[in-house]
Amino acid sequence: MTTQTNTGAPVTVRRYSGSARLNHWVMAISFVLLLLSGLSLFHPSLFVLSGLFGGGGTARWLHPWAGLVFAISFMGLFFRFFALNLPERTDIVWLAKLKHVLTGHDEYLPEVGKYNAGQKLVFWIQAILVPVMLITGLCLWAPGLAWMEQTLGFKASIDQQRLAALIHAMAAVLAILVWIVHVYAAIWVRGTIGAMTTGTVTGGWGWRHHRRWLREEVVAHGTTEHPRVTPGE
Repeated sequence: MTTQTNTGAPVTVRRYSGSARLNHWVMAISFVLLLLSGLSLFHPSLFVLSGLFGGGGTARWLHPWAGLVFAISFMGLFFRFFALNLPERTDIVWLAKLKHVLTGHDEYLPEVGKYNAGQKLVFWIQAILVPVMLITGLCLWAPGLAWMEQTLGFKASIDQQRLAALIHAMAAVLAILVWIVHVYAAIWVRGTIGAMTTGTVTGGWGWRHHRRWLREEVVAHGTTEHPRVTPGE
């Protein structure tokens, strides 16, 4: 690892590997497909959205398969980032000072690791919602029903399928709301989207938003300067 003298370009720090970014974008794309196809099937007034997929038949075929891709990709992300999203005492302090987050006064916030309390909440809420949507979705999908009956010996009744449809819809609405917050925060905190496109953030971004993570990166790579960085990398 080497560092270079300042050439005027911002120093960058590696935040996400290529595989982590690929995992994230597979999730993102499959979620958008789920969102649009699911809404098109949710209510007759939204059926017009099925035109994006060539019609209702395609939307019905696509939705469960996109759901499986999303669930599998989320599983990969979950095990990759599980340890980094475990609750800490500083998370309570961060949440108690949420008004400073919203007003941009980061100097009043505690130093956080790779993820702050808000990001951890998104992670754990989705960790609950994804299995719920997967299980209830299987109860509404003919191949899923056949698999559960053959493998698990469980045959959902009509009433159970209706209940599954209700729970599935409620979980989906919550997941969409969480997704909106996630996207808004990524746009609102300047430089965040670049972390999932290029894999890097500026040293200034790390110092302002995830100072403890930046310090840990410095220690881990045995340098008193920014780790794994070259100006304008």
